Amino acid sequence: MSTETDPVGTADRRAAALRSLDRLVGTWTVSGPDGLSGEVRYEWMDGGAFLVQHVDLRSAGEHTRGVEYIGYDEPSGELRSHFFGSGGEILEYTYRIEGDLLSIWFGGTDSPARFEGRFDADGTTNAGAWQWPGGGYESTMTRRA
Repeated sequence: MSTETDPVGTADRRAAALRSLDRLVGTWTVSGPDGLSGEVRYEWMDGGAFLVQHVDLRSAGEHTRGVEYIGYDEPSGELRSHFFGSGGEILEYTYRIEGDLLSIWFGGTDSPARFEGRFDADGTTNAGAWQWPGGGYESTMTRRA
């Protein structure tokens, strides 16, 4: 009789998916239109089960601060996150890095709201845009450390 569970395979898939985010680790300066500026910092949580992003951004007179936990969602096989904002908001995203393309969807991969940005050859810059029906904006992250 076979079982439907595969703890070793799941652990390997989780580790491979999470390690795809390694190139985000570090501190990045963010810039874009309408005065978009600030900093994001990615670091591994103790134990390596989550990538943690610290956000401190300003744009069009608004200040966004918060923390995001990105981890492997076993049922979907995707990298899902929860962002907790300083204003009490809780937002969910899905992350994927394939080659030099970073994709982030608001919600799941079927969402029309997403970010797509490309890393440059040395991995020190990611330039792209958030897009959603009826809007969007460009954004560039430049590695500081």
